[in-house]
Amino acid sequence: MVITRFAPSPTGFLHVGGARTALYSYLFAKKNHGKFLLRIEDTDLERSTEAAVQAIFDGMAWLELASDEKPIFQTSRFDRYKHHIDALLGLGKAYKCYCNKERLEQMREQQTQNKEKPRYDGHCRHNSLAESVDKPFVVRFKNPETGDVVFNDLILGEIKFANQELDDLIIARTDSSPTYNFTVVVDDMEMAITHVIRGNDHVNNTPRQINMFLALDYTPPQYAHVPMILGEDGKKLSKRHGAESVTDYEEEGYLPEALLNYLVRLGWSHGDQEIFSLTEMAEHFDLSKVSKSPAMFNTEKLQWLNHHYMKTLPIEKVVAALKKQFEYLSVDISEGPGLTDVFEVMKDRAKTLKEMALASRFWFEPVEKYDEAAVAKFINADTGKVFEKMHEQLGALSDWSKEVIHGVIQSVVEELGLKFPQVAQPLRIALTGNTVSPGVDVTIALFSKVEALRRIESGQKNLI
Repeated sequence: MVITRFAPSPTGFLHVGGARTALYSYLFAKKNHGKFLLRIEDTDLERSTEAAVQAIFDGMAWLELASDEKPIFQTSRFDRYKHHIDALLGLGKAYKCYCNKERLEQMREQQTQNKEKPRYDGHCRHNSLAESVDKPFVVRFKNPETGDVVFNDLILGEIKFANQELDDLIIARTDSSPTYNFTVVVDDMEMAITHVIRGNDHVNNTPRQINMFLALDYTPPQYAHVPMILGEDGKKLSKRHGAESVTDYEEEGYLPEALLNYLVRLGWSHGDQEIFSLTEMAEHFDLSKVSKSPAMFNTEKLQWLNHHYMKTLPIEKVVAALKKQFEYLSVDISEGPGLTDVFEVMKDRAKTLKEMALASRFWFEPVEKYDEAAVAKFINADTGKVFEKMHEQLGALSDWSKEVIHGVIQSVVEELGLKFPQVAQPLRIALTGNTVSPGVDVTIALFSKVEALRRIESGQKNLI
């Protein structure tokens, strides 16, 4: 059975590159009717935080990339790492290294002067000290000194490393805590991981890990290293390019379907198809179709996809996400129009739900100030009569529909001998504080009759 894993370290939030790796691992497992597992690599006790762990869980839940088993935490597995370290020591495939910091620094300085690649020189490997030496030590893996590590990367093709270029890696620190490369090997072995899909910044770790698998008498998994994501400036994607974490995208008003659809196409394609459901992604996903070159993040394309999903997903799901945007903005929506109605009139005017919420908040909050440029341009000697007539005729309505309201506006235009904008724009300013809103008849119709009349009355008092 195919078993993949996503193994983030909780030293930061779940970022876009990690989310794409998780997605590719998830899709490969589902395509092959296998399992997708989540492992939290939290052995860096100083830098790992509960907040980062929760952000990973929140991000994965929002993206709906569910692990097929309960997530594994490395900090609960120290006994297993110790067991395998002791086994390697017993087999002579690892050794205790007593070299102190001063010796190692002197060694590296000499290697640098000789223009050699800095690496451990094997001093303790070839110097059999008694087991009873009473001073601090680390445990190093005894890497093969000859031959090559050759593996077929499922994305990058054949990769080859000479063993003589690899170090005798530390696998246990002086406090006996295990190191990253060793814990990864033990976990992948005991979780029966068949395919490791991860960023290509891990390529240099792979030959070391393969040698440790072999030392543990275990067949290594197959590897697929995914090229990095670059910002629109061609540099490695980081928070300076916008959102820092996956949860930032939720707060910025993106839908998970849009982000997943964007990420899957960020280095992979299936013909000319642009729009994919998660089911379709799993059906068509193929590692051999993943590009070997870095992908460039394009916010405009993500916004296009987001707008597509805003208009095509079930409205109740989109409206629930819109409600969260108002919560982020601390806007009370208990008084005002229904969010479904707001969404229907705003869906063609915004590319993200945050943008929609910001442009719609006037329906739920009083006008604190009026846009000065708009007032200077549209408020004039005729405005008082516009407000007076509109207040009078709207107040007489029993049918509060946009069609009837439009008829009232048209009636006032004709009665006062004005052009339509000379009536519509002052009304918008009174109702919203500026001149940016949907059609003025729709804008008025989404207010309660009492609130619309109150704002027109306030406009007449404060603008004239």
